[in-house]
Amino acid sequence: MAFIVDFDPKSVPPAVGFEPLPRGEYLCVMSSSEMKATSKGNGEYLALTFTVIEGQHADRKIFDYLNLVNPSLMTVNIARGTLSAICHAVGVLTPTDTSELHDRPLLVTVKIKDDRNAVTAYKPASGASAAPHGASAPAPASAAKAAPAKPWEKAKAA
Repeated sequence: MAFIVDFDPKSVPPAVGFEPLPRGEYLCVMSSSEMKATSKGNGEYLALTFTVIEGQHADRKIFDYLNLVNPSLMTVNIARGTLSAICHAVGVLTPTDTSELHDRPLLVTVKIKDDRNAVTAYKPASGASAAPHGASAPAPASAAKAAPAKPWEKAKAA
């Protein structure tokens, strides 16, 4: 048993499950990245989290996993190719740390596989629509509610 301290379930809305995002392209930023050991202990993978930044699915997360250290050379080459696609999409061609890829807009293409989202492509964000194929465009934000600039918006303005 565990003693629960300072928690009132009446003051916190219950968590709601998420369905996978519809198949399509989403304007995202990489919001976190971390190397982790594989479950077999014979390699490492890069766990990536992308956050959708526009449209009706804004703030939703997309996950991808790149097996950068693995006994299979083919698996490593696929992961390196995917990481290269991300670097090209965000315009960082000589990264020394994955944090350099964070907060830079890119298009992430997803499909649904086994009731989950699976990333199929990464592309540059320039000149692209943020709405997934078949989805309606987001309503314009009210000028009266000016939100602080997000890191990727600051990069565009500079």
